[in-house]
Amino acid sequence: MIFTVLFSALVIGSGSAAPATSDKRRTSTQLLTDITVIQTYWGQIRPYNNSPSSYFGVKNTGLPDGCGYEQVHVLHRHGSRYPTGGAEDGENNERFAAMIANITATEGDSVFSGPLSFLNTYSYRLGESLLVPSGGAQEVKSGADFWNTRGRLLYDAPPGQAYYNSSFTDGTTRPKPTLRTTSQARIYNSAVAWATGFFGTGFVGTPAAADEYNLLVIPEGGTENNTLASYDSCSNSKVEAIGNLGDSYVFKYIPLYLTAATNRLNAYTGGNKFTTNDTYAMQSICAYEYNALGSSDFCGLFTEAEWEGFEYTLDLEYYYDFSFGNPTGRAQGVGYVQELLARLDNQYITVGNTSVNVTLDDNASTFPLGQTFYLDMSHDDILVSVITALSVAYFKSDLPLTAVPPPSNRAFRLSHLTPFGTRLFTEVIGCNSANPTEKQTATTLYTPTSNGYDPATATNKFVRMVWNDAVVPLASIEGGACSNGRLDGLCGLDKFKANLGQATAKANYQYSCFGNYSLPGSFDGDGAIFAPW
Repeated sequence: MIFTVLFSALVIGSGSAAPATSDKRRTSTQLLTDITVIQTYWGQIRPYNNSPSSYFGVKNTGLPDGCGYEQVHVLHRHGSRYPTGGAEDGENNERFAAMIANITATEGDSVFSGPLSFLNTYSYRLGESLLVPSGGAQEVKSGADFWNTRGRLLYDAPPGQAYYNSSFTDGTTRPKPTLRTTSQARIYNSAVAWATGFFGTGFVGTPAAADEYNLLVIPEGGTENNTLASYDSCSNSKVEAIGNLGDSYVFKYIPLYLTAATNRLNAYTGGNKFTTNDTYAMQSICAYEYNALGSSDFCGLFTEAEWEGFEYTLDLEYYYDFSFGNPTGRAQGVGYVQELLARLDNQYITVGNTSVNVTLDDNASTFPLGQTFYLDMSHDDILVSVITALSVAYFKSDLPLTAVPPPSNRAFRLSHLTPFGTRLFTEVIGCNSANPTEKQTATTLYTPTSNGYDPATATNKFVRMVWNDAVVPLASIEGGACSNGRLDGLCGLDKFKANLGQATAKANYQYSCFGNYSLPGSFDGDGAIFAPW
């Protein structure tokens, strides 16, 4: 490899848990104890889970007969991690844990009672920011899954080939694929884990990693241009009143849905009074302990409605920090969009006007063209900003700041958009027909041509995007570029590229990221801001 730069649940009160169904809300006094349901409300800190293929409303999700994969671009999120240092995340969790430690140290080990008795001997065991073992496993599985569902077809693998083979059938060596990651530890380690699953590196009978792929490590953490960590170079994303707009909404929403839970739990605190921020920390710690330790005694303390509220705080945070609800939302995703267009056009990027690093993207060794697949390992917020920069209006949501319960029909739901290990595929598909017959459900492709696809005659090119196994409704792209009457998410390649070409102007990168403005100003809720005339 070349480096270039189980659960424990407690029930409060007399109510018993209802059967575990995700579509039936519990009553306000009934605690949710099924961890498989609870984790569906953890937003971006949910362990990876595929969404149903039609989750985003696309009716026909099978690959049409006579069509085949010709190239796939993968934008991927790292696997499960420890909490970060964010005010609403690790900072709040650690403050709560320190408070509990102080109480037990000064008041003894019997101060808490009932369902909170475990706090008498509680020890906070979480680290900060790094990938946890289950996160690494998610990435290995993702790489293996990509080989199984896309890679073996892209490379026309013979029977019994379980991983990528660096040799052509005639024995000559393929060009090494270049994968990209940021320098942040959890991103880097996720990329290596993904590669282990795809390439089989390190397994008995498989080549060493150095023989299989190159890994481009792009610095993160300063002010450098990096499309996989684009907030570094977008100054206004670091301005509290702009970049942390969603964070401020989180702390305003917490008391709206957690006051009753806080009052309920305060009956077991021995006279110590928890605030709603303390109760929120318990929900957050539940998710992180489950990811890192495999279980958590905090998880069974809440009703389903209270978990719905927790999920909504995360949706508010990301929608108003990184998506249409923030004036830098498009700007933080447009750099990757420009790179996607460059790859589709088979052209280098020679002029920089966004987060693109031209030094890297105008260089064959660091921005290779014509690869069969691309893997870019990044962050959850980047994926959200990319889909915003693409103008996929399906995800433009009305997220009211005080709605309790939150709107159940919202499309912007992080639990399905950016769980740990999220992957967004941009598939280039060749078809024999200019209007291939839609297919309602997917069928197994045993070979690239088993459904009638013929690369020699597949001159009709389409793009389809698949997000966590759900087909993205490209027909909802603003301006109608992909409104072709199809109900299967396919968009003509030329039409899709034309939409990408408009993304830069819509993002208004220079003003959105560096302009001197205050909100609301001229911001209209479309992910960018323009100077008033």
